[in-house]
Amino acid sequence: MSSRPVPHRTVAVVLAGGTGQRIGLEIPKQLLKIAGKPILEHTLHVFENAPDVDEVILLMTPAYVEDARRIVERAKLGKVTRVLAGGSTRSETTRIAIEAAAAGLGEGEDCNLLFHDAVRPLLSQRVVRECVESLERYQAVDVAIPSSDTVIVTRTHGNDGEFITEVPDRSRLRRGQTPQGFHLSTIRAAYERAAADPFFQATDDCSVVVKYLPHVPVHIVTGDDYNMKVTQPVDVFIADKLFQLASHAAPAQAGEAAYREQLAGKTMVVFGGSYGIGADISRIAEGFGARVFALGRSTTGTHVENLDHVEQALAGAYAETGRIDYVVNTAGVLRVGRLDETDNETIREALDVNYLAPVNIARTSYKYLSETQGQLLLFTSSSYTRGRAEYSLYSSTKAAMVNLTQALADEWAEDGIRVNCVNPERTATPMRTKAFGQEPSASLLTSESVALTSLDVLLSEMTGHVIDVRKQDPTATPAQAAVASAPQQRSGFEAALASVLAQATEDQEV
Repeated sequence: MSSRPVPHRTVAVVLAGGTGQRIGLEIPKQLLKIAGKPILEHTLHVFENAPDVDEVILLMTPAYVEDARRIVERAKLGKVTRVLAGGSTRSETTRIAIEAAAAGLGEGEDCNLLFHDAVRPLLSQRVVRECVESLERYQAVDVAIPSSDTVIVTRTHGNDGEFITEVPDRSRLRRGQTPQGFHLSTIRAAYERAAADPFFQATDDCSVVVKYLPHVPVHIVTGDDYNMKVTQPVDVFIADKLFQLASHAAPAQAGEAAYREQLAGKTMVVFGGSYGIGADISRIAEGFGARVFALGRSTTGTHVENLDHVEQALAGAYAETGRIDYVVNTAGVLRVGRLDETDNETIREALDVNYLAPVNIARTSYKYLSETQGQLLLFTSSSYTRGRAEYSLYSSTKAAMVNLTQALADEWAEDGIRVNCVNPERTATPMRTKAFGQEPSASLLTSESVALTSLDVLLSEMTGHVIDVRKQDPTATPAQAAVASAPQQRSGFEAALASVLAQATEDQEV
């Protein structure tokens, strides 16, 4: 039986040579900010976080190479080894990338190259993984999705306009995306043959292999509707909305030691820390060595809607520890009922607690978090994507938290402050029980699982993201799995988490 070949090293080549002229911009479209960061940075983070990618080479519009290098440096993108000036055409840029990748190899060595458009920032890890896996068997792969539209072939008749000449069978038509993957030796050979063709022209790399190496099959990896290319003005709007709706997973820590190492000596201030998610975040962080100030109306008399209380709480924590690394706000009120039947006092409370309080917490926290380059963590609700009848105030203020998160992540990026927002599905908390009564426990998240994801977000380098926490999430971290698992026979990190959570009181409230 033949052994499986050893996978090649994989280099992602991010092609960022566009100028933005079709969108009507004065800067390249890949530098346009979406969800608080340049499109280019979002794309680079995909490969930075991809376990299947070993190295990233960035080909940038020549006049903006230094801008790209600053983005790489500021975002601490360790996999990006080179930022090079691209060519005047797509094929010329590909040739530069091929030579750059080849220069890092020894005699007879090969590697995988994944060519990806910088303006496709919503690429999934699933597609990256399947491309790399396919390159273990094939020399070339493309990413494509079925065409949902009927495609027509036309010809022009003088001044009479265009007329249909053919309607191809849609079942065989696919819309190409990126990345396009190749063995370096394969794509290099294809371009060497293309160089001898005086009529050569190409807009993508798979077409070069198909034309000049017809004996090499190009395998298709199923793409993703989200993996759109920002090309037209409307694409900017759509991509921004897709980022707002996209689910992001916080990277899990390696184990108990990693949590203790990162939290030891750090100061965390939690508003809404009396019960529920806020209390669980406080207890778990404190169990791993952080100094935590859990503040709440019923325990410390802290009213988040009162600016003086917020200022005093932060100043007190800073005076006591000399630093504030994390500020978390889980406080909120949920009042169910028709808006036209809601009294002024209830409306004012909802706006003060759910909107004005996070705004005041954010602006008061700024000076402390800028010292430590820390993080502000806010909370939204699944109702932010679509307002729900009977709790319009809650839905609309939670939508505001998403916009506030993305705006502040952009506004505070130069100061090194990260801002994120956690979006838990329905969670078992007293606030929810008060609003909706008793519900089947199996249909609800536990406050502990939401708290553990929140902790992973705080310890990550993410900023400007909405992080979903879902029931039976397949991307659950080891910490979440530990809480969900049976209590018997836990060991190591699971036992440590169980010990920390065992300190929780019976009362749970948001």
